[in-house]
Amino acid sequence: MDEIDEFEQDLEPEVDDFGYNQLNELGNRAIALKLIAGHGYHQGKYELLHRGEAVLLSPKEAMAYLQALIQEAEQPDG
Repeated sequence: MDEIDEFEQDLEPEVDDFGYNQLNELGNRAIALKLIAGHGYHQGKYELLHRGEAVLLSPKEAMAYLQALIQEAEQPDG
């Protein structure tokens, strides 16, 4: 089995193609808003570089985390 097959196998239980694309888009949006420095898969988890630290989460947890960060950043100052 090659590296790509192993990567896809790791993703299957938690993220389908749609979820992967959505997670990638959320990560890119968070970068554009300067909320995180980077994102991507690392050792079977989803890694976010946030406030100078690497945060490793499941893909579902990362999606919720990014959604919350973005929502908070986009709220108008009250």
